[in-house]
Amino acid sequence: MSFLDILSGLSREQLRMALYSTSPAQVEAAIEGEQGNLSHLLALLSPAAEEYLEPMAQRAAALTRQRFGHNIGLYLPLYLSNLCANECDYCGFTMSNKLKRKVLSHDELAAEMAVIKPQGFDSILLVSGEHETKVGIDYFAEVLPLVKAEFSHVAMEVQPLSREHYEILVEKGLDAVMLYQETYDPETYRKHHLRGNKQDYGYRLESPERIAQAGVDKIGLGVLLGLDDWRMDALLMGYHLDYLERRFWRSRYSISLPRLRPCVGGITPKVQLTDKGLVQLICAFRLFNEQLEISLSTRETPSLRDDLLGLGITQMSAGSRTEPGGYVNPAAQLDQFEISDERSAAEVASVLRSRGFTPVWKDWEAGWIGAG
Repeated sequence: MSFLDILSGLSREQLRMALYSTSPAQVEAAIEGEQGNLSHLLALLSPAAEEYLEPMAQRAAALTRQRFGHNIGLYLPLYLSNLCANECDYCGFTMSNKLKRKVLSHDELAAEMAVIKPQGFDSILLVSGEHETKVGIDYFAEVLPLVKAEFSHVAMEVQPLSREHYEILVEKGLDAVMLYQETYDPETYRKHHLRGNKQDYGYRLESPERIAQAGVDKIGLGVLLGLDDWRMDALLMGYHLDYLERRFWRSRYSISLPRLRPCVGGITPKVQLTDKGLVQLICAFRLFNEQLEISLSTRETPSLRDDLLGLGITQMSAGSRTEPGGYVNPAAQLDQFEISDERSAAEVASVLRSRGFTPVWKDWEAGWIGAG
């Protein structure tokens, strides 16, 4: 049974009613309760839990310190292309936006890596718009070995692929795939995805299962916070995570918590997630799962990112550009979205050290277990 079947069997209305009628006693029980309990996650995401942020933060910090120590992993997104065959009204790469479109050549990719590598990064996230014919499996299979030769850990955030195509990329060195559902509400999903393959809600929802079956080491989930009710989307992401961990226990899992940001031709959030709400989200997922990696991008401001250190965050991007070729030739008109933290990687690393954390530039290397 796929997660699509599981999700279809859930009563969203009952979950919503439970979420918004949670009592203080249920929140208190969830804070001290066992991990992996979806009822507890529901309570921790509820409006009632807003009054318990301090004890939630204290326990989240202790669990994070126990599992991850003082380490914060640093990575950088490298945009391969801004070509996209989808029409999504929240994304700067959407097909109808009049942008200069670009796909990195091998030489341009090498030039980008030559700028990135000296900054210290050994973990890279390859990102592209979703254009199957021009930026598909053939292109990915060409460039992945080039990137793997420079970075020990390579993740991808591109369109959903078949299991066979993921297997090809694993053979060529792929370590992780980040694939975000954007929203778990089918009606909201339909409203924002107007043309292209991304309209297929079910195919995207089942993608993490194909990724796991292909043997990818780490799988990243996420929703775009602001498209719909963030409490419901986060809760259903928790259900998705629980399903995957029970069936595909060999893979590691991470979540990202991106808030909807301004972009060229983009929309404003339907539901605004406040800074306080973001803290609640991070703490709720840490109390739900102490093994979970939680990533925070440069969408957030420097002061907020610094203040969230220690609560549950384990991975951060730094010094990011969100356009293809942006590290060599910054060109804001090619951006996917606006970033808020424009500090360099060295500046972010310095802040981490000043607050007692250790910046870690490498995620994992297969050679450590003799498999590389």
